[in-house]
Amino acid sequence: MRSALAILILATASSLAIAHGPSRQKVTEQVTIKAPPAAVWAKLKDFNGLQSWHPAVEKSAATDGSKAGSVRTLTIKGGGKAVEELESINDEQMTLKYRYKEGTLPVSNYQSTLSVKPADGGSQVEWRGAFYRGFPNNDPPPELNDEAAIKAITGIYKSGLENLKKTLEK
Repeated sequence: MRSALAILILATASSLAIAHGPSRQKVTEQVTIKAPPAAVWAKLKDFNGLQSWHPAVEKSAATDGSKAGSVRTLTIKGGGKAVEELESINDEQMTLKYRYKEGTLPVSNYQSTLSVKPADGGSQVEWRGAFYRGFPNNDPPPELNDEAAIKAITGIYKSGLENLKKTLEK
């Protein structure tokens, strides 16, 4: 009887391990900019102004500017789009949080935060996000697996922050 119970427990445990889906991924990138935090925040807090500093964004259209609940549709250079909703914005803490709703990124359930803090006589900008890969089941295709999701978000953050630095340090 004990061996039958042990076999049942092992079989159940191994089937649960096999059935495990994707795990939440996280990416954080930072840059130090030789500009006052207020100037950096003025650029970042414009929810409809991403095209003014991110090199991959051709244009942006937001439903309600930089107010919580505003939805922006980004047109990506070379094709693609992203629809994102502003969840919160805090001028005092210089923090903006948004959620990816749909588009061509290889991610799902993606939420991101941009923040500015004083650092070294200038500003430190942090862009962090948490998300799942684009394919929710086991055995994702290569373009929708964890590595593809991490690579896409890391690339977006790095290129954006590098260009933000160039834009503000002119």
